[in-house]
Amino acid sequence: MNKHFNRRRFSASLALTAVATAALLTGCGKVPDTIKIGVAQPLSGPLGALGQDLLNGVTLAVDELNKSGYTVDGKRVTLEVVSVDDKADAATGKAVAQQLVDAGVVAVIGHLNSGVSIETAPIYAAKDIAQIAISTNPKFTQLGFPTTFRMVANDTLQARAIGSFAATQLGAARYAALDDGTPYGKGLADGAAEQLKAEKKEVVVRKSFDDKTVAFDELAGELKAAKVEVIVSTLNDFQALALLEALRKVDHTKVSLLGGDTIKTTDMTKGAGIVQGIYATSPVLEAKEFATGKPFLEKYIAAYKKPPAYGGHYSYDSTYVLSAAIQKAKSAAPKDITKAMHSINGYAPVIGTMTWDDKGEQRYGAVGVYELRAGSWELRMRSDRW
Repeated sequence: MNKHFNRRRFSASLALTAVATAALLTGCGKVPDTIKIGVAQPLSGPLGALGQDLLNGVTLAVDELNKSGYTVDGKRVTLEVVSVDDKADAATGKAVAQQLVDAGVVAVIGHLNSGVSIETAPIYAAKDIAQIAISTNPKFTQLGFPTTFRMVANDTLQARAIGSFAATQLGAARYAALDDGTPYGKGLADGAAEQLKAEKKEVVVRKSFDDKTVAFDELAGELKAAKVEVIVSTLNDFQALALLEALRKVDHTKVSLLGGDTIKTTDMTKGAGIVQGIYATSPVLEAKEFATGKPFLEKYIAAYKKPPAYGGHYSYDSTYVLSAAIQKAKSAAPKDITKAMHSINGYAPVIGTMTWDDKGEQRYGAVGVYELRAGSWELRMRSDRW
């Protein structure tokens, strides 16, 4: 009996050892030596500086994490950035999104443009890959995918900010609302126009263009004839500058321009002094507005020899929160990471915290209003309630 018992125990021991070894190997397999993070942004064309800034934020964070000895489930791991240029174009965006999926990225920080983010979302969702976008169109998180995450407040809040500020702070009676025809621009301008009407203000000119138009002589004449006092615009900065020049040609410069975040750029300072006032709303608050923004700015400038152009601190923070989600998941499997992203109350080094609701919206997103003064953008007010 003892001999049979010992044999059984020995056999059972072998079986348990095999199971344990298999489990150990499986655990190791979940965490590879290198984990790839995708970045999909416009790296060329008119929005190339903004996209490069977002890529810079990710790269800076990844470099820091790698130097710190980043580990997942007790294993030292190297994070690798795989970047692609979506050219701010939906068709190109879909092609490069598939490239990132094929490259084996575990998550993607992209895209800048709402139209591109919306079109690429199904590609990432099909492989359970978390998509962390700075795009602001509400539709992005209304697609029903668990993989969509937004870095900032959406256009519903921003539209209220534009309409409310224009109605209560700029003291005009006659308004124009212009957009660039993109999902971002049109949706935001529609929302702002609705808010203006709710504030009992008259929108006497409502026009849509494409996102490349710079011929605005006819529009300038129409704005003058309609005696427009405030122009609400979601045109890009180069388009807004062209519009200001057209207004100067027809001597209709006693107006204020209030734009979205696509005019809150350094290039837009070229328009200072042409009209009475230039304002911009943005859910992308500046790094210097945060208590921990100064150390980030010092590191960013040391690395890239220039200050951030747009939202590099948001992509930087997103990378840190993503890295924490990977650690929480103890896995490099996209589905595990996406699940962890929904449950994490992420520490964000610059903005403080980055956490999402069940749809992927920021819980603490705010919108600021900035005025162009003496060649720089100065914060007038900000709120998460508008």
